[in-house]
Amino acid sequence: MIPRLHEQTHRPHDPLEEALGRPVSPNEGLTEHTIIAHWPGLDYFTLDDEQRIWTSVQWAEHLEDPYLEHPFAASPDDDRRAILHLDVRLHPDDRELTGPEWAEVAQRLARAAGIEIPGKEHGCRWIAVQAQPGRLDLIANLIHLDGAWHALPADNLRRLAQEARRIEQDLHLVPVRSDPPSRPAVRAALTASAQLATILTQLADEQAGPLAAVRGLVEHTSHRIARQPGAASADTAHRLELIARRLYAIQQDLDATANRLVQPRAVPAPDAVRHNAHRSP
Repeated sequence: MIPRLHEQTHRPHDPLEEALGRPVSPNEGLTEHTIIAHWPGLDYFTLDDEQRIWTSVQWAEHLEDPYLEHPFAASPDDDRRAILHLDVRLHPDDRELTGPEWAEVAQRLARAAGIEIPGKEHGCRWIAVQAQPGRLDLIANLIHLDGAWHALPADNLRRLAQEARRIEQDLHLVPVRSDPPSRPAVRAALTASAQLATILTQLADEQAGPLAAVRGLVEHTSHRIARQPGAASADTAHRLELIARRLYAIQQDLDATANRLVQPRAVPAPDAVRHNAHRSP
């Protein structure tokens, strides 16, 4: 499970479209099977609402409302880009998660990212979208209900990565990286294998690696093409999405290969031990 933080934006429409894999629509209602988790204050908005299912456009407007309510809210750097978007993707070999499991993942990542603070009454609005296989998106507006700007943790990526590792263990998912067991008695120098492993790890890096950048461009192009009318556009977008998945699988393979390169090789047993192991009783 790899968390990825996107560049903050002014409007939630593009992140929501990316999470859904299709344009937002005033006619498409999103049920609890798609919006699997949200900020607790949303219950006050829907308490007396006869329309229990909101369209994707309404969800986008709900996330955008703090801009209208607090037109002068900005970060300490005078930045008005308040829409935070992060996503996580499962390993291609992972099992399918259930709805409650996805909801648990969303809540845990929201707390790790600092956008959900238990007990805080005037926090920021956020929703969790599970609309594509093996993928979860969290979208938040960093303007609080009282107009204050929500300060994110300085080590946000590290916190998200650590929580992702704990989620993998708790839900028995395929880990991103299986580190070799620690052997204090063995302190190998930086061998040629270790140097090659470092290169492979850099290639597979999800945050700054070249393959991650290529995959991001392919995904972005896929979403842009999907908005164009016509069956040919939909087919091309689907093909690009499959290419992006293959790139992700390549990243995983490179990472696993790097780990195998640095794992200590088993020491062959002495001849006497091998002979005794095959001796008949």
